[in-house]
Amino acid sequence: QGCTQKYIVKNYFYYYLFKFSAALGEEIFYITFLPFTYWNIDHSVSRRMIIVWSIVMYIGQVSKDILKWPRPLSPPVVKLEMRTNAEYGMPSTHAMAATAISFSFFIATMNQYKYPFELGLAAAFVFSTLVCLSRLYTGMHTVLDVIGGALISAVLLVLLYPAWDTIDHLLLTSPFCPLFSIVVPLVLCYNYPKLDYYSPTRGDTTTILGATAGATVGFWLNNQFTASAHTGMSVQPGLPLASSTVVFVLARFFTGILVVLLTRWLMKSAVLGVLGYRYQFPMGDLQARRRLEVEVPYKFVTYSCVGLTATVLVPLLHQLLGLL
Repeated sequence: QGCTQKYIVKNYFYYYLFKFSAALGEEIFYITFLPFTYWNIDHSVSRRMIIVWSIVMYIGQVSKDILKWPRPLSPPVVKLEMRTNAEYGMPSTHAMAATAISFSFFIATMNQYKYPFELGLAAAFVFSTLVCLSRLYTGMHTVLDVIGGALISAVLLVLLYPAWDTIDHLLLTSPFCPLFSIVVPLVLCYNYPKLDYYSPTRGDTTTILGATAGATVGFWLNNQFTASAHTGMSVQPGLPLASSTVVFVLARFFTGILVVLLTRWLMKSAVLGVLGYRYQFPMGDLQARRRLEVEVPYKFVTYSCVGLTATVLVPLLHQLLGLL
């Protein structure tokens, strides 16, 4: 009910700033920024970010459905979003994702690229702060939700950092990596905490774990076939970008995103068609798509193919087009 509450925008700067900042914690950001780092900056940085992001988001999503803390009441707050209103509030996974992505990117790049330490730290802090404030502005979280999410993410980063190199080495070299990367996320998705009503948290978690599973298998395949690791030395922060470099970066990005979005569309249609035939429901039946036996394979297969495409097929296409 709160989502349909009428409101008047009195400050358009804050309105668009925080609406944009809120989008930095959603799929549109993940599906663009994470592949961008893989195609244009550094493979090792991207791998660490994706692993940290998936672990942090899984713990955050599960915590929500275990704690079952409600979101802020409306009224008095005005809620500017509708989809996520069905989820519980504590912790804010937007705050968790923003903290994890920004600070893992900062930590992973500070020893590889030459830029002022203070600048990198400030950028990570500003990014995560904007996303956290957007959750308050849009009425989706309390201050406690946001602080709790940021703190949980920070603690997980501290715990994971000493094992970064070990985890990365195992994911690249272990012969059990593909099996582990598929089976463990699937088990977690099928055993996700059950609620009395439908919430998009299970579907979102499956999307994240599926994309990570596909990407992880892609990392392993690239290492097995000794794919050249693009280190992005030409786009180091602090160095002037030549016009030709900018063209190559943009060409890699837009070509890759086009292929990724096409893969997502094709796989959604194909997998949903197969499941609809298997369980006898029309593709437009939203209630059927929310069932466990449909939602998990539908989203897991779709996004694992997206992750695999982004890490294997797109770099091969870049090589064929001479964009590396």
